[in-house]
This record gives sequence, C-alpha cells and structure tokens, in this order.
Amino acid sequence: MSGGQRPLRIAMYVRNDVRHDARVLREATTLVAAGHSVTIVGRRADRGDVPAREVLDGATIVRVRESTAWRASWRQTLAEVRAPWLARHRLRRGLARGASRVERAEAVRLAVAAAIAWPWVAYRLADRLATGGRLPAPGRDGDLDRLVRWREDARRWAAAAAAAAPEADVHHGHDLPGLMAAVEAARDGGLIVYDSHELYVESGSQARLGRLAKAWMRRLEGRLARSTVALVTVNETLASVLDARLRPGRVVVVHNAPPRWEPPDPPPGLLRDRLGLPPSARIVLYHGGLIEGRGLRQLVDAVLEPGMEDTHLVLLGAGPLWEELAARAATPRAGGRVHLLEAVLPDQLPEWVAAADVGVMPNQPVNANERLSTPNKLFESIAVGLPVVSSDFPERRRIILGDPDGPLGAVCDPTDPAAIAAAIRSILDLGPAERADLRARILRAAHARWNWETEGARLVRLYEEIAVADVAAERAP
Repeated sequence: MSGGQRPLRIAMYVRNDVRHDARVLREATTLVAAGHSVTIVGRRADRGDVPAREVLDGATIVRVRESTAWRASWRQTLAEVRAPWLARHRLRRGLARGASRVERAEAVRLAVAAAIAWPWVAYRLADRLATGGRLPAPGRDGDLDRLVRWREDARRWAAAAAAAAPEADVHHGHDLPGLMAAVEAARDGGLIVYDSHELYVESGSQARLGRLAKAWMRRLEGRLARSTVALVTVNETLASVLDARLRPGRVVVVHNAPPRWEPPDPPPGLLRDRLGLPPSARIVLYHGGLIEGRGLRQLVDAVLEPGMEDTHLVLLGAGPLWEELAARAATPRAGGRVHLLEAVLPDQLPEWVAAADVGVMPNQPVNANERLSTPNKLFESIAVGLPVVSSDFPERRRIILGDPDGPLGAVCDPTDPAAIAAAIRSILDLGPAERADLRARILRAAHARWNWETEGARLVRLYEEIAVADVAAERAP
C-alpha cells in the first residue's frame, strides 16, 4: 500500500459455487495480494461436497443456500389463476338457477381467481402481441412465471448472501444477482462496485424472455447501478454499451486473461494420453459450458466435413447438452472422432488447453450478448499459445486479427459448419514450422498484452483510488 491508502475490507458476491469462476477467483486473490481483505460470498447447492466455508490463496469463500420452498406455494397459486378463461363453462353452471352448493362455491372461487389473474392475463396478452406471438398453452410457463421465479430466487439468495457477508468497505457484486446482494449488504455501510461479466439481461435463460420482462430487468439493473461508484466489465465494446445504458460513475475494463504461462518442454500431451490418440491426430478443442448458443452442433458437423477425416474434436466441459452431444459422438458418422471430457478446475486448465492444436469457440449470433462477448476460453487459449478459431464478431476480430504482430488465429461464420471447418483447416494445414511460429507468436502476444498481470493491475488501481478517496472522506471536516 502506498501513502494515503489503507487496506480495504472487500466483500464479493457471485451466485455460483465459485470453484470454476476463474474471473472471480483471480480478482479476489489479486486484491488479497495487493493488501486488501477479501471475502467471496457464493451459492451452495443442496447436493455435493462443496464446503460451506474455505480459504483459497488468502481469500475467504462463504457459500450460502437459497430457500426455494416458496416455489410450491407459487405453483399452487399460479394453478388457480393461470387460465381463468378456460373455466367459463364451470363458472356459468355455478351461476345458473338450480346449481348445487358445491357448484356455486366453485363458481365463487373461480370468479375470485379470475379477478386476481387479470393483471397477469393482460401482461401476457400485451407481451405476446408486442412480440407477434401467441399466448402460451395452459400448463406452460409464460414470461411472468419465469420472471417471478428468477426474481424470487435471486432476491432470496441476495438476502442470504448479504446476511452472511462480513462488514465491508466495498461490496463488489458480480452480475445482476451479485449486484442485488451488494446493494442489500451496503445498507449497513460501504461502497458498491458492479462487475458485469456480460449483458446479463441478454444472456442465458433471460435472453428468451419477452420485451416487457427484459425491460423490467433492465430497469432493475439501472436502478441498482445508480448506487455504484464504478462498473467493471470485460471488453471495450461492452463497456461502451453498459456506460450508455447504466451511466455509472466510472467504467474500468478488465479482460478475462489468465496469468502469463510458460509451456513445459516437452509440450503437454494430456488430451492424446487421455483419449489414446496417436501423435499424428489433430485435436480441435472446445472447453466451457455445453449449452445452447455456443455453436456446438455446428462444431460437431464441421469436424465431420470432408477434409477433416484425421481431426478429433474434444468437448471439455459440462452442461445440459452433454447427453445430446454424447449421443451424436456415439453415431457411426462420428467415427469415434468426437469426445466428451468432464470439466477441470481452473488451475489445471492451461496444460489441457495447450495439448490441443486449435481452440474453437463458434458462439452463435442469437442475441446481443453473444455478439459482444469475449469468452474466457479465447484468452485461455491465447495464454498457452493455442491458435483460435472464433465467430466473426467485432471485438473478437479486433483481438484475433488486429494484433500488431500478426493474426492469432482465424474468424468465421459460426452458423455454417463448412466455414468453421475451412477456418480450422487454415491452421491445421500449415506446415510444422509455420504452426510452431504461429504458436510462438501467440505466446508472445499473451506475455506482452493478454495476461492477468496487465489486466489485474487495472483492478488494483481502481481499488487504490477507492482507498484514497475513502481516507479523504474520513478526514474531511
């Protein structure tokens, strides 16, 4: 710590179990190394052996459970008000002359349910008309259903996380649920930093919500962001979008680049050893979440294109598409050239990534968040000198093709398996000397520009300035 500063007590909030969140772990341990005290408050699943509390590289990790008992009550209420218009015949019978006491009681109950339901019915009608769609069939979740579940789950976790957090000078919320927890915890004092890893409202399951539901989430994010002293995010384009949307006091870009890494000699062969492949086999690696929007179906098809017969695809990760991809890998057409491996912990990842020949990330242009993203796997590949093939999105093109020493790989149309295959072959078909030169150039770029030592320093400077301002505020009359 330099003069005029003091160590800060920092509480971070992230709604996952922290173990695989490389960004959160790197930020926390970097701030600890700079002299601050850091506690990460995460989420603890109902099942699994993840401890409720542990210390990692000086940072304390606390995991809290969120209550989901409310969901049963919500489902019961929703069943009563979901589609009251479908009960019109029973309502008519109950109001008719000669109706039994039971029928009249049912009619009263249905009338009350219809009265309760009308704002929700109006919402769904307006939302579907706005998007040109139809009302969901009875029994299927609508936008309001999903929005209520998200809001209640996130709110209950945020309240539990804030209650479990120690006293802090700064509350650092990762993504919107983390910001909710930070704002809740800061009611007892402390500044707030918002760390937005993506366009949260356009990501994951939120991306499938209708316009009105997204507008509500954006309004919530904007309202909470007004209480922050700084916004941290992952690339320049995203910083511009979030600055215009949220108007924070300050924006700091911290790319998700890993620390500098030196490849071992000889190079690691973990993938070939694990899969029993010969040295001549060419390995294309996708590592990360096996989820929708990542172009995994297109990637499998690309590896099975003509000219790729000696190429193996490794999918290293976990997610809801595992079973579908495993089934495709088992087909005769795949010919044993598509392999699925479980995810590895962040500190083990570099040697696994370095064992591939090309790293591929064909995210689909399904929403603004995907088009603006610069995923961890991009920088994790560059960090170990691995050539990359990525979707031709502006920020990725700037990094991959705009490097001052030359391209770090290739970009392609991610919706076209043939285009993905052509981009992969443009690297794999290079001669041995050219491939070695390319890997050396990428490693030089990682050491010079794309590394955590450079990126983490920006975060440390932000906290240095917060500490100075904090001391000055204390000394002010």
